[in-house]
Amino acid sequence: MSILDGFTKIWPFMARYRGMMLASFLLALLVGALWGANLSLAFPVSNVLMEGSLQDYVENKIAEANAEIATAEAAIAAIDAELDSTELKESHRVRRLDSRAEQLGKIAYASRNLHWMNWTRAKILPWIPEDQFNTVALFFGILFIATAIKGVLLFAQNMVVGSLVELVTIDVRKACFRKCLKLDYQTLSLEGTPALMSRFTYDIQEMAAGLALLGGKMAREPFKALCCIGLAFMVNWRLTMLSMIFVPITGIIFYRFGKLLKNASYRMMESMSRIYQVLEETFNSLRVVIAFGNTQRHRANFHNENKKYYDKAMKIRLIDSLTNPTVELMGIGAIFVTVLPCMYLLLRKTTTIWGIQLANSPPDISTLILLYTFLVGTIDPVRKLSTIYAKIKRSVVAIARIDEFLQSETRVVDTENPRLLPRHCKQIEFQSIRFAYATKENRPRPDALRDVSLTIQHGECVVVVGENGSGKSTLVNLLPRYYDPEQGRILVDDVDIQQVPLKELRSQLGVVTQETLLFNTTILENIRYGNPAATREQIELAARQAGVTQFIEQLPDGFETVVGEKGAGLSGGQRQRIALARAIVRKPAILILDEATSAIDSQSEFHIQQALKQFLNQCTTFIITHAVNRSLLEIATRIVVMHEGQLIAQGKHEQLLEICPIYHNLFQAQVKQRAA
Repeated sequence: MSILDGFTKIWPFMARYRGMMLASFLLALLVGALWGANLSLAFPVSNVLMEGSLQDYVENKIAEANAEIATAEAAIAAIDAELDSTELKESHRVRRLDSRAEQLGKIAYASRNLHWMNWTRAKILPWIPEDQFNTVALFFGILFIATAIKGVLLFAQNMVVGSLVELVTIDVRKACFRKCLKLDYQTLSLEGTPALMSRFTYDIQEMAAGLALLGGKMAREPFKALCCIGLAFMVNWRLTMLSMIFVPITGIIFYRFGKLLKNASYRMMESMSRIYQVLEETFNSLRVVIAFGNTQRHRANFHNENKKYYDKAMKIRLIDSLTNPTVELMGIGAIFVTVLPCMYLLLRKTTTIWGIQLANSPPDISTLILLYTFLVGTIDPVRKLSTIYAKIKRSVVAIARIDEFLQSETRVVDTENPRLLPRHCKQIEFQSIRFAYATKENRPRPDALRDVSLTIQHGECVVVVGENGSGKSTLVNLLPRYYDPEQGRILVDDVDIQQVPLKELRSQLGVVTQETLLFNTTILENIRYGNPAATREQIELAARQAGVTQFIEQLPDGFETVVGEKGAGLSGGQRQRIALARAIVRKPAILILDEATSAIDSQSEFHIQQALKQFLNQCTTFIITHAVNRSLLEIATRIVVMHEGQLIAQGKHEQLLEICPIYHNLFQAQVKQRAA
């Protein structure tokens, strides 16, 4: 991918700031013009130091131009007289015509010089002191002022570019966040939190660095180089063309370096994602790490990943380190093939080398110095561009990774022809459901659900039991459309949920997960999260129904108590009750409890199950568990048994004990565990 192709991918984010981009472009153009103008002052200064005042120099040039014109006109007159002779052979006549054309060219060249020297004498010289020192001092003053103006323009450009980069970065970050919220749960799980965090931090940081260089040095330095090359062409286009032979050589080298940098940069960013993965696993499992005394193992993992990152980063550093010397070598070669012939013409007082004309008139020392200055002035911007080449390529790779994420498609999409879903009041049907989890490498996986059919009436409390990996959570998690079945349909009141807008479907659901997820805010706001429009009275009612008020009075700040990160300031049972209150305040038509009581004490489990009794007739309830106890049997209207992705039995507790060995074993294991 070329640099242009890479930054084209984020053009939609940059396009809205066209005014700032145009301002940056114009400022870069002015900086480049002042760079060339400042270097051009070397010509008058060298003239003053070596040949006297500028007035004398201009007068001498005017006299030389007049003399050259007079000489050429005399030569043309002689040629015309010779051509009038009828005795000339045809071959000789052609040669004389060529000589006449050559003299006309000299007249044209001398006339242009005469015009500019006369203009300089009339418009410029009246402002120039005749004293040599005063002239040099004047030009240094002009150089100081021009440098100050260039500095102001440079400052303005950096501020404009900085603002542009920050605005585009914010827009890209927000677009990535919106994409995260639009993608389905399965796709995000496959991506993984470390990879997502790497895109939000490292990749966007690299993108921002590339944008800053693109709007700064990448916009400014080429103008400086082009200005110097243009002025060098004005001094002597033939000699300047000699330096251009190194351009294709440099282009080939940079193309090779670019391919190596792209591959190395991509591997380095993947390595950074793995570093984030080690950090996330360690921090999320910190208590386990400490309890098992495995800190050394995690340090070793972190060390190994950083070492891999170092190896990949050093490959980029190697290529980057080769770039600058290569550019300097090419630049010196360009100066060598230009300045050395110019010195030959100067010292030999000629205009040709090996019969090839390289100048209209023999150059002087000031011309040599000016040509050298412009070539050096071209190399400096090119050298600066070479130092940022690796950073730009890394930025292009980062943009490609960001664009790949932004272009990713969700597996769960809203229908184009949505149907209305009134509040659930009839039944829920699972019809011949088959589902298999996706993999990042698109490798086939065994079915998590196979030909599952189930019908639940409104108001039922269905307990879904089974061993780990039996598919019980997978089945119920199809209701909020965390993922969609590969075959079969799910109907709510005879409406296919895939034909219902996601927001409307999920507005009727309340979910309490096995891993209680609370936000680092107050208890009140955590409950209100289930229904942002809920009043204080509704929140307190839900808290009483979920048993939150039984412990909240013991907290010094009551409902205003901040729970900490992931609810770390509360016990597991307290967190589960808050999560249940959050679902209750939503007034769901369908309530899902996914192993919601598996990690809490018996008293907290009892309070939660007692709270559920109040909703048996208000909503359809799914309770996912691997074990059934007596208090749960009091509220369950039906038990569904899952095994290896299939629904193998359903019915009442006593019935299942007789007809379903798997359920019998699960229940007996639970009884023995409680007895122990």
